[in-house]
Amino acid sequence: MLTRHSMTTHCNQWFAYWAARELGLCLKLNHGCNKPLIKQFFSVISRLGNGVFWYSLILVLPLIYGVDALMISVQMTISGLIGLAIYKSIKAVTLRERPYYLHSNIQLGTAPLDRYSFPSGHTLHAFNFTLIAIYHYPELSFLLIPFMLLVAVSRVVLGLHYPTDVICGAILGSLVAATSLVLV
Repeated sequence: MLTRHSMTTHCNQWFAYWAARELGLCLKLNHGCNKPLIKQFFSVISRLGNGVFWYSLILVLPLIYGVDALMISVQMTISGLIGLAIYKSIKAVTLRERPYYLHSNIQLGTAPLDRYSFPSGHTLHAFNFTLIAIYHYPELSFLLIPFMLLVAVSRVVLGLHYPTDVICGAILGSLVAATSLVLV
């Protein structure tokens, strides 16, 4: 039977394996933090992706699309809470340190919300909210898809996540959205 300690140990071995392979890409993308405008741009994207943009979208949808959109906002809120519970549970077990914490040559671009990086909660929520919103309102794709992708990239550029953190966040967010859309 796997205990929490043995799961964390297995996760650490897996993460060490992948970190060695991802470090080059992390360094390449994190190099953007050496340029003040790029660092500021991705810091703003990351801050908006932390909730401000998504909460605003949830509140604005009924104003734009009427009372029918209220149920979509409720759907997004519930799926967001489920996503939050999922990624916090995974982080509590995996305990993967952020790239800037383990590699002194990776510059921290903005303050982290917590110590651990796996999976990327920003990316999970960006994919979750975007997929639900564009399923119901495809005309929002031109705005939401680029923003969703920028949020995901910002996490690596700012030295907060490895690419696998972001990829797994995207997969989890997509699964939460898909499940939500199937159940509603």
